[in-house]
Amino acid sequence: MRGINLLESAKELFEKEALLLPGLYVDPEVFELEKERIFARSWVFLAHESEIPRPGDYVMRYICEDSFLVCRTENGEISVLYNMCRHRGAQLCRAERGNTVAFRCPYHGWTFKNTGELIGVPYESEVFGGINKREWSLYSPRVETLYGMIFVNLDPEAPSLKEFLAGAEWYLAFYLEGGMEVCGSPHRWIVPANWKVGAENFIGDDYHVGFLHRSALEVQIIPAPYDFLKHGVMVHCGPWGGFLIGGFPPLVHYPSELHEEIKRKLQPGQVAVIEKQLLLGNSTLFPNFSFLVPGAPYLTIRVWRPLGAERMEIWSWCLVAREAPEEFKQSAYRAYVLQFGTSGTVEQDDTEAWSSITRACKGIVANRIPLNSRMGLDCWEPIADWPGPGTAYPFGYMEANQRSFWRLYFQYMLGT
Repeated sequence: MRGINLLESAKELFEKEALLLPGLYVDPEVFELEKERIFARSWVFLAHESEIPRPGDYVMRYICEDSFLVCRTENGEISVLYNMCRHRGAQLCRAERGNTVAFRCPYHGWTFKNTGELIGVPYESEVFGGINKREWSLYSPRVETLYGMIFVNLDPEAPSLKEFLAGAEWYLAFYLEGGMEVCGSPHRWIVPANWKVGAENFIGDDYHVGFLHRSALEVQIIPAPYDFLKHGVMVHCGPWGGFLIGGFPPLVHYPSELHEEIKRKLQPGQVAVIEKQLLLGNSTLFPNFSFLVPGAPYLTIRVWRPLGAERMEIWSWCLVAREAPEEFKQSAYRAYVLQFGTSGTVEQDDTEAWSSITRACKGIVANRIPLNSRMGLDCWEPIADWPGPGTAYPFGYMEANQRSFWRLYFQYMLGT
């Protein structure tokens, strides 16, 4: 009950005063409720299709503690299978990636195709007297793909992915319509921080860049002036979250032929945004899937995988244009590793800050002091002629998208 009481008090305070209770980041009962009420009901990103290009390829991915196998079947389709044998519950596969048409349980030898179908039971007739294999296929959640991105939802009653994303797809087309592929394996590392801190940061916190990342700005790891994001555009687009659009030409680092090819595939309104030299800077799709285009020739996507109230595993992918020259791809990957890889220069700043937030929110005093979520509240009028969906504001330093995140968070957690 402590978790519910905290959530109800936090929601009331947030709705009345746009303040947040620190306990939302560290309370273990709240975290257990998040697993049931958010991650068991939301569309969660698992993998990109380019990670499993050949029939038989698979990768292992996670939703909280649950393990899933994302497979390319023999007919080229995508299947997602819960990584648990239907006999006695042993983990079916231990390898993080590989190629196989079937998975055999190491405990008793039950064998399943990469479609989930049970095809082998040792001593079947002797020990079971026969078994209806169709009844014992591996569990497979709902699967939908968008621009090569593979999402799953554990709730059979949830709206479709496209219904949930609504206007977000318009913005995702900027960098995904031309065709992207994963470069290298995803980086992953564990941080002693709450998953929501990362999600909030990427949804539109460009206020921190000139301060936390000042050393990177000074040595040109981020090639931009100190407050280059101050006059960006923040777009709130539906209940799922939003985008923060900053001040780099979005395709400036692309080869010219790719630049023109991507523009040909976009709608007139999307081209208008590009011609104004605006960049899809960073965003979060609720609950824990984030995008970042840092003004370099790559796109990085993130999953903030919850491991506990005070612990998360960060998964980070580098995506590059599929049709780009190989030399371009290698250069893009090097830039990604330098900036946002596991030990990237900019990455180290963020993870230390997020860890300190989580540590501070555990204190006795922290429970008595709410956090300010009012930045930009009632300060700016929306852009009247914005060509895309959603509400756009002509200033980058505000928290409209974070407030949107928390409204949806309380809706999932409390059903209101």
